[in-house]
Amino acid sequence: MSKPLGGRVMYSFAENAKEMKEKRDVRLLKHVNTTGHLWYKYCKLHLITLVTRVTMKRVFVTVGTTSFDDLIERVTSPEAVQELKARGYQHLVLQVGQGSILPDSDSCHELTLEAFRFKDSIAENIRCADLVISHAGAGSCLETLGADKPLLVVVNDKLMDNHQLELAKQLHQDSHLLYCTPSTLTETLKTMDLAVLSPFLPGQAKHFANFLDKALGVQ
Repeated sequence: MSKPLGGRVMYSFAENAKEMKEKRDVRLLKHVNTTGHLWYKYCKLHLITLVTRVTMKRVFVTVGTTSFDDLIERVTSPEAVQELKARGYQHLVLQVGQGSILPDSDSCHELTLEAFRFKDSIAENIRCADLVISHAGAGSCLETLGADKPLLVVVNDKLMDNHQLELAKQLHQDSHLLYCTPSTLTETLKTMDLAVLSPFLPGQAKHFANFLDKALGVQ
């Protein structure tokens, strides 16, 4: 009698163990499915964010170490913003220096906007830009042209003895950049053709020094 009883006990134990394993496997499968689904959603969301960041056309505006409020005011005007948007630009980054205008990120509804005064280096901003709008400082022009980025120089026409204008004219004459003044910025954004620009031979400081000499009338 004991053997059948033992057999039934062993069979019952084995059956329970099998049932417990099946239930555990189901729970594990549900956990894997749920976790996998959540991970898929997480990856998909961050992939979309990454792709958006990579494909978003960017404009970087720099005024250098001083201030150029006329440029910041003009480039954030509804008319200029509309022209940038019409050309497919979606993100606007402003380096405003010591200026009195520091736009809030929510002050522009047509484009994603960020603004800062200074950084140790703006090289990354230039590298990520599809268009650089800059004051006519030689350093900013050199850094942008050296990075092989389309450059629109806005000359401060309020400066006396404006050598910046001569520099912009000389570089424009050789098809390395476009230039305008704050008052003509919107019209320039509307009509500019970046395809006409030619590379500046980056890394050749001596070549750039010759440009400066020619622009300033040294030679």
